[in-house]
Amino acid sequence: MAQLYLGLMSGTSLDGVDAVLADLDRGQTVILAAAHVDFGADLRNELAALTCSGSNEIDRASTLGNRLASIYAEASMRALSDAGRTAADVRAIGCHGQTVRHRPERGYTVQIGNAALLAELTGITVVADFRSRDIAAGGQGAPLVPAFHARAFADANEERAILNLGGIANLTVLRRGSSPLGFDTGPGNCLMDHWAQRHLGRPYDDNGAWAADGTVDAALLERMLDEVYFRAEPPKSTGRELFNPAWLDGLLHPGANPRDVQATLLELTAVSAARAIRDHAGGTRRVIACGGGTRNTALMRGLERRLAPWPVESSDCHGVPAQLVEAAAFAWLAQQALEGRGGNLPSVTGAKGSRILGAIHHGAG
Repeated sequence: MAQLYLGLMSGTSLDGVDAVLADLDRGQTVILAAAHVDFGADLRNELAALTCSGSNEIDRASTLGNRLASIYAEASMRALSDAGRTAADVRAIGCHGQTVRHRPERGYTVQIGNAALLAELTGITVVADFRSRDIAAGGQGAPLVPAFHARAFADANEERAILNLGGIANLTVLRRGSSPLGFDTGPGNCLMDHWAQRHLGRPYDDNGAWAADGTVDAALLERMLDEVYFRAEPPKSTGRELFNPAWLDGLLHPGANPRDVQATLLELTAVSAARAIRDHAGGTRRVIACGGGTRNTALMRGLERRLAPWPVESSDCHGVPAQLVEAAAFAWLAQQALEGRGGNLPSVTGAKGSRILGAIHHGAG
């Protein structure tokens, strides 16, 4: 049976969906093609609004889920076309969906995207809703990518830290002779992107250039880092439920310089991630970075400065393009589900044990 899988990832950055077509045969991950479909400002704003309580949420969530399914199908077909493949060549799509609520402390998580409709649109089996089973087993339901990080980046000769700089940043510690550790370190790009949109009218601060021209507000940074989440011990996970515009606005003083706030938000990401690595990955020999934040030159410089003398390298140097690691992870998680193998790491999420993750919607083709 073919071992080609599609992986779809749309994360807390709300920028769009990344699709990868991956060959997972013989225990390797070979990216055959990739595609990105942007959400656009209107959809981005509607999704952001759904992360907070509001009116008519069931209808809004369901309608947006249908829209997302169409976008996911478009991204999937683009990746297949670029690779010269068809739906018949693909065993399954692993679809993370779009997280609109993540409340493991209340025993639930919600990702929308209408996986049943995606299966109908593509004719391909879809595996989705990966987080719920881990939460049902007492886990955080996130992060789920550390199991894939262990597969793709582990080295028997050294301990490594994998830092994913998405909307929320998460860390995987690949420890020699022990199970991996992993957790969300705090904001990645989400607050910086929000602030750039508010003040520049752009979805992100290109290369961190605006932040680089600002000055870090030490008092503001201290107030941010006083957030209880940063002191909590893993397992732990977070999202826009905590680190959102209201959280930021509540910490700002009137008349704050927008450029300096951006510089401080960048420093918040760098400091919180670096502290997490130093506190929980003291034996590491290198830091491998992935996610959209790797394109932020100023952020990467800040991490390199705070983590020296450890090298900070892009996952590009280790066989998986930095922007595509999470999408590739969900292709792999789909394979795990279809083959009846666990996809979570209890040492990361705190679940009672290994569980097969995901609900399966068989293709119509």
